[in-house]
Amino acid sequence: MLRQIAVDCPRTVPDVLFFQQAQVQKSLERILYTWAIRHPASGYVQGINDLVTPFLVVFLSEYLEGKVENWSISDLSSEQISNMEADCYWCLTKLLDGMQDHYTFAQPGIQRLVFKLKELVRRIDEPVSRHMEEQGLEFLQFAFRWFNCFLIREIPFHLVTRLWDTYLAEGDALPDFLVYIFASFLLTWSEKLRKLDFQEMVMFIQHLPTNNWTHIELEMVLSQAYMWHSMFNNSPSHLAS
Repeated sequence: MLRQIAVDCPRTVPDVLFFQQAQVQKSLERILYTWAIRHPASGYVQGINDLVTPFLVVFLSEYLEGKVENWSISDLSSEQISNMEADCYWCLTKLLDGMQDHYTFAQPGIQRLVFKLKELVRRIDEPVSRHMEEQGLEFLQFAFRWFNCFLIREIPFHLVTRLWDTYLAEGDALPDFLVYIFASFLLTWSEKLRKLDFQEMVMFIQHLPTNNWTHIELEMVLSQAYMWHSMFNNSPSHLAS
C-alpha cells in the first residue's frame, strides 16, 4: 500500500510545480497512508491522492502567499506542516465518509453513479446519448475517472477550489449531485460529440479543451447542473438504480 502511494504522489497534479516538491509529496504520502490504515475496508485506491490537493492548498494558504506555483513548503515550521496534514486528513475523512463503497473492491458506488449519469444524459440530450451508444462508447470508459478523481484531472487546477466549494456545500447529498455536474460538464460539448466517431470521441473526452477555462466556464457548468437538479431530482422514477 505504501509503495503504491509513493508511486502515485509524484504523479499528483503534474502541471503544478508546487506538487513536485519532495516535501510536499512526503506530506501527501503521510496523509494518504494515515487515511488508508484508518479505513481498512478500502485502503488506498488510486485517485484518492488527487482528492487531498484542494485541502492541502487551502490550508497552506494560511501560511503562504502569492501563486501556488511559487510556494515553497520549506518556508514552514514542522508544527505548521503537521497542523496542515492533520487538517487535510480530517477533511478527506469527512468528504469520503459517505462514499466508502466508491473505494472498496470493484468500486460499486462509482459504477452506480456512472449508470445514473448515463440515464441522466439520455433524458436531457437523447441525440448525444443515442450517438454515443451507436458508436459503442461506454460511459465507464471516461466517467469512471471523473467520479474517482472528482474532475480534478479534467480542469485547470486554479479552478478546483471553486469547484470544491460546491462539492462541500452539498454535504451528504454530494454523490448524487456529482451526476448533474458531470452531465453538465459532458454536454458542454454536445454539438461537437455528435460529429465524432468512436475513436475521435475517446480522444476528445480524454483531452477535453479546458486549458483556457476561467471561472466563467465553470460557473456555467455549475449553474446548468443546479437547474437540472431542480428539474429532475424529485421525479419519482428519476435515476432509479
